[in-house]
Amino acid sequence: MKRLLTATLIAAALSTPAYAAKDTITVGMQLEPPNLDPTGGAAAAIREVNYLNIFEGLTRVDENLNPHPLLAESWTISADGLTYTFKLKTGVKFHDGAAFDCSVVKFTYERAVGPDSTNGQKGYFEPIAKTECPDPATAVITLKRPTGRFLFAMGLSDSVMISPATAATNKATPVGTGPFRFSRWVKGDRVEMLRNDSYWGAKPALKMVTFRFISDPTAAAAAVMAGDLDAFPNFPAPETLDQIRADKRFTVAIGTSSGKIVLSLNNARAPFDDVRVRRALAHAIDRKSLIDALGGGGTPIGSHYVPGDAAYIDLSNTYPYDPAKARALLAEAGVKPGFVMTLRLPPPAYARRGGEVIAAMLEQVGITAKIENIEWAQWLDQVFGKSTNFDATIVAHVEARDLDVFARDFYYFNYKNTEYRAIYAKYIEAADPAAQIALAQQLQRKLAEDQPAVFLYAGAKTGVWNSKLRGLWINGPIPANHMAVVSWVD
Repeated sequence: MKRLLTATLIAAALSTPAYAAKDTITVGMQLEPPNLDPTGGAAAAIREVNYLNIFEGLTRVDENLNPHPLLAESWTISADGLTYTFKLKTGVKFHDGAAFDCSVVKFTYERAVGPDSTNGQKGYFEPIAKTECPDPATAVITLKRPTGRFLFAMGLSDSVMISPATAATNKATPVGTGPFRFSRWVKGDRVEMLRNDSYWGAKPALKMVTFRFISDPTAAAAAVMAGDLDAFPNFPAPETLDQIRADKRFTVAIGTSSGKIVLSLNNARAPFDDVRVRRALAHAIDRKSLIDALGGGGTPIGSHYVPGDAAYIDLSNTYPYDPAKARALLAEAGVKPGFVMTLRLPPPAYARRGGEVIAAMLEQVGITAKIENIEWAQWLDQVFGKSTNFDATIVAHVEARDLDVFARDFYYFNYKNTEYRAIYAKYIEAADPAAQIALAQQLQRKLAEDQPAVFLYAGAKTGVWNSKLRGLWINGPIPANHMAVVSWVD
């Protein structure tokens, strides 16, 4: 009997894999999304959860911001640059079983510019004159004018395909075509998603992804060290990186991002409507010292663009640190020593900690910056919203190549400049890459000259994750955590 039992145990051991690969992951994020519809608001946290996970567009952009086929497997462009004919993938289903076809493309794009649209990038769709469906697998999009960035814009999260059946409920229970399907949202804590086993493309290695929201940097670092989190792709506690690097359990990856950290100014509110005051604030801030105080992750910038992009020009020394020049400009503009302004700061460490550093620098030129810390939902509603109730704030603008925000009829900076808008109109119509670059550089120079915001630095993307994980993006060209390409190794 003993010999039989031993043989049985040996056989069972031989028939059982020695190691079952881990197939779940818990990912940390500092900010919780205000909703889960990437076409329903501008918050980067929505995209970090959903883009390329739950939702997909006709195209996608890679880590170098180049567009590639996704739900459109190919396309042709007419000689005049006005007509795009997309050949759509067939057999694609939404998570609820609804079919993806040209009617969805037409609905998505028309909804994006509709009167009730809350899309954070409505301007992407304004050039579209019409969307036609000669058959379910073909979408013909006619533009009002040539738009050189059209394929790029259609690959961003604001342009993902939305089913008519679930458009009204995506903010709470998102339904897309992606490799993961929504499971549940425990508000204040986490979002869970499960592998879509009916996915049209390559199946992810991960069966379950959990995004946990931890706003406090110290708590985030503690959760990583304790193993409660497997990854924190945008790690908020740089002061702990040396300790984490010394621990072989973890990988620390420093990459680039499209994030531009700026001191946003309300150009409609005195005295910030005076360019001399805005330039004075730029001279009053020592960007290098600010970056060092926040852990050294970043590169000084002087306009709304980041190093690494082909169109980038270094304008970081347009307003060198010069407190005396700042005081002179303030005096010229009639701003007396002792002037009080309010800094309304959202939760991220770069804003809260950066605000304290900047307030100390402004004190040296006779400005008292009164700090008011507010929660993310308040910031979106009161600062970023239509009321634009602020003097100044600090925030990271993370959309790539988003020069359009200064050309909009409304944006929270309240910057209005006809010369800038005229250059921008030429920029978006340019089809030739060299012309696009030249015009993008003109726009950067104009922003550096006007300083509608004080452009501080391009943020590095600091990721921390378990050393057995593979596939997480090191660079952050767009707000995204592309979990379909992530896996565990021995």
